[in-house]
Amino acid sequence: MEKFLIEIQVRKKIHTSEGNKMLEIDIQIPEHEFVTVFGKSGVGKTTILRMIAGLTYPDSGTIKVNDEIWFDSKAKINLKPQRRNIGFVFQDYALFPNMTVKEHLLFAQPTISKLDVSALLDVFHLKGLCNRKPAKLSGGQQQRLAVARAFARKPQILLLDEPLSALDFETRLILQDEIFLAHKNFKATTLLVSHDVEEVTKLSDFVYVIDDGKIQNQGKPKDIFNKNLSDSSQKIVGKVIKIERNLVTLRSDDTDILAEVSNEQANTINVNDFVTITLEKF
Repeated sequence: MEKFLIEIQVRKKIHTSEGNKMLEIDIQIPEHEFVTVFGKSGVGKTTILRMIAGLTYPDSGTIKVNDEIWFDSKAKINLKPQRRNIGFVFQDYALFPNMTVKEHLLFAQPTISKLDVSALLDVFHLKGLCNRKPAKLSGGQQQRLAVARAFARKPQILLLDEPLSALDFETRLILQDEIFLAHKNFKATTLLVSHDVEEVTKLSDFVYVIDDGKIQNQGKPKDIFNKNLSDSSQKIVGKVIKIERNLVTLRSDDTDILAEVSNEQANTINVNDFVTITLEKF
């Protein structure tokens, strides 16, 4: 029987653009896996991370990590956030303005070895920036530092809340490689929140798809996003690579798809956007 590091069975009422909904989550994550919670904005992805971190309380249920109870509503157990061995990377960088790059890593883990500091600086291409403070770093460099600082803690669990969403396309690709390498080198158990299919497919061992407050699908990314057209309709997520009037070319898993959209829709789409189309089976 497979041993899970993280076991979550919780319920939490959340507020969405469609009104109040009940988030009901039952997921299990093996040690050292890279797992993604995938779904559109506002479905509760970030709330899941915050409940694991102890920053948001479930209404009911349990959270167990390595056989230790972090939360149990019936037993009234709720481990304080500072006692949960996690690293959390938010969408904003949350850096200290008066600390240098190296000081951030040492502050995150005062007992970190010089070898590990050097390895993190290498992986995230920060070695030449050791003595710079955040104001002297680009957006991509600041996010590199935020992720490196999270790894410096050597956490049981690394929580990534869409950390690359504000970066340009090229910088995102580079940082994806750096995160994946650090995940492997530091033997982390990583939980990512994302709505980027390409990112999920590139990084994840396993993906949970969430919608309407529940896990709607789960499996390896290639199985989730490359299904055969067996139902009466199928949704495909692709990246826009070309727009010509009302004809949009999408790239999905190395396949180009030409879709016709209304003029109104065409005006809201940009190259490099990720969009969803529905294929109907007749």
